Amino acid sequence: MQKRELVYEGKAKKLFKTDDSDLYISEFKDDLTAFNGAKSSSEAGKGALNNKISTELFKLLDSRGIQTHFVKMLDDNHMLHKRADVILIEVIVRNIATGSLTRNLGIKDGTVLPFTLVEFDYKDDDLGDPKLNDQHALILGLVDYQDELDKLRRLAREINDILKPYFKDKGLNLVDFKLEFGKDSSGNIILVDEISPDNCRFWDINSGEKMDKDRFREGLGGLKVAYEDVLRRILGDSA
Repeated sequence: MQKRELVYEGKAKKLFKTDDSDLYISEFKDDLTAFNGAKSSSEAGKGALNNKISTELFKLLDSRGIQTHFVKMLDDNHMLHKRADVILIEVIVRNIATGSLTRNLGIKDGTVLPFTLVEFDYKDDDLGDPKLNDQHALILGLVDYQDELDKLRRLAREINDILKPYFKDKGLNLVDFKLEFGKDSSGNIILVDEISPDNCRFWDINSGEKMDKDRFREGLGGLKVAYEDVLRRILGDSA
C-alpha cells in the first residue's frame, strides 16, 4: 500500500490517501508541541515509538470488542487505517487529578478521583480547544444526536476499563488520556488517532515518575527513554 495525496498535516502526524478510498496512511512525526503550539521541539525516534505503542494498544482494544480505525502497522513510522470523518470533540478521561483539572478547579495534584471523569473539549486549535457541554456540542453540530454524545462517554469508560488494569499490570498508573473518534464509511463511531504517551499520562506506580509528554511540557528531559520504557512494558518486559 503506497502513500498518495497528502490530506492533512497535524502536530504529530501526516495523513495520506491511498489507492483504496476507504484506507488512509498516517505518518507519525518526531515533532513535539505543547501548550497549543507555544512550545515546540523534535525528538528523533519519537514518532516510531508512538506508532508501535499505538499499534499494540489498538490491537488490544480490537480484541476486546472496541471498534477502531486500525488495520496494520506498515513500518516504523507508518500505520494503515480506515478512513473516518473525525468528530471534532476531544474526549478526556481522568482517573487522577493533574494538569488543567488541578489548575482550573483547585483539586490537589495526584488526588485519585472518586469516579472516572469524562470531559469534552472542542477540537479547535484557534480557540484553544475549549471545554464543551452537551448543549454546546449540539449547537455547534459536532454530533447529530444526544445519543452520540452518550455513546462517546460510554466508549471512553469502556476503553478506560480495559486500559487502566492493563497498565496497572505493567507497573503504570493511567492518570488521564485523550481519545478521538470518527465515523467510518458505514456511519459507525470508531476510535481513531493514536493512543500513546503523547496523549496519555502514565506515572510509575512505585516511583511516581512521569512517563509521558509531561517530560517535555515540564522540561524534565528523558522523553525518548520514558517512551521506550512504556513500549518495553507493553511488549512484556516489565520493570
